[in-house]
Amino acid sequence: MNIPAPHGHLEAAHREPPGTLRAAGVICHPHPLQGGTMNTKAVFRAAQALSDVKVAALRFNFRGVGTSTGSFDLGVGEKEDVLASLDWLEEKHPGMPLVVGGFSFGSMVALSAAAEDSRVVALFGLGLPIRMYDYGFLADVRKPVLVVQGEEDEFGSGAEVESVVAALGSHVTLARIAGGDHYFDGHIDEMKAVLSEFFRSGPGGDVVGGSIE
Repeated sequence: MNIPAPHGHLEAAHREPPGTLRAAGVICHPHPLQGGTMNTKAVFRAAQALSDVKVAALRFNFRGVGTSTGSFDLGVGEKEDVLASLDWLEEKHPGMPLVVGGFSFGSMVALSAAAEDSRVVALFGLGLPIRMYDYGFLADVRKPVLVVQGEEDEFGSGAEVESVVAALGSHVTLARIAGGDHYFDGHIDEMKAVLSEFFRSGPGGDVVGGSIE
């Protein structure tokens, strides 16, 4: 499926779980020039994690990836893609709380694009490449944020990310996955479980309609 964007359209996949929805969310993929797409395993499994707790999940390809129109724009135009995906999601699920997150490069784009968007009630980042990007803007966010980091992530270890998160405020929750690398190889189910739990009964659940059993 395609969703509208200022440059044409974004190739996307929308997962809507059966039953009553609690929220709807957007998940952004890793760096386009490093092979990242909406079908990257961590992104696909993150969508499953949201669906498991009754959150509709939208994955999409950034501009210039797959059949999405446009071309790579160093993260600037990609933020516009996030906002376009939120517009589509808001129209698809009017009045529903929205959540936004991403993996690696996608976490930087997603969190910075949606941090001040009043439609978005919670944020999540998977595998933050903190050696490449500054996430200090999260200190000014007034909504719950989940960060899931592999302990041995080559772009920012669990310990490195903990030192950054500690300065951001109590609204940011960090989950360190023992043995996990940047792609959570061999630990993808642990990442998925942490994300589901955050929106099931953790801080994310509190802002998307309460905890669920």
